[in-house]
Amino acid sequence: MKVRRLDDIIGTDRDVLGHDRDVAEGTWRSRRLLLADDRVGFSMHDTVLFAGTETSMWYANHIEAVYVIEGEGELVDHETGDKHRLSPGTLYLLDGHERHTLHAHTDVRTVCVFNPPVTGREVHDENGVYPLLTETEDDQ
Repeated sequence: MKVRRLDDIIGTDRDVLGHDRDVAEGTWRSRRLLLADDRVGFSMHDTVLFAGTETSMWYANHIEAVYVIEGEGELVDHETGDKHRLSPGTLYLLDGHERHTLHAHTDVRTVCVFNPPVTGREVHDENGVYPLLTETEDDQ
């Protein structure tokens, strides 16, 4: 059994400030509750996308489920042009590796699950993609 509190993660290497490739300051903050080294088959993150920002992403190597628990925003699917209003209680699933942009009208707090799990060492590349990294026996 594992028990973690968000307060215990804040300020550690599992508390990551990230940004869209075109923005110098952070556009989001991800607190990684579960990572690949937890060996449960997925990773889970408490992520806040900051008000007034937009972040373009493309998870070419991962499936991501996102559940909005606070805030308002808009999700734009680059493949179709479809726009989706985001508010508390909204879930979206990127099961087709869709390129997308999230526009945060207010701070948007989400719970995100990735499969395969991320290691915590990933950084979005120039296309908004996380590389597929795995944990090795040496990383344990």
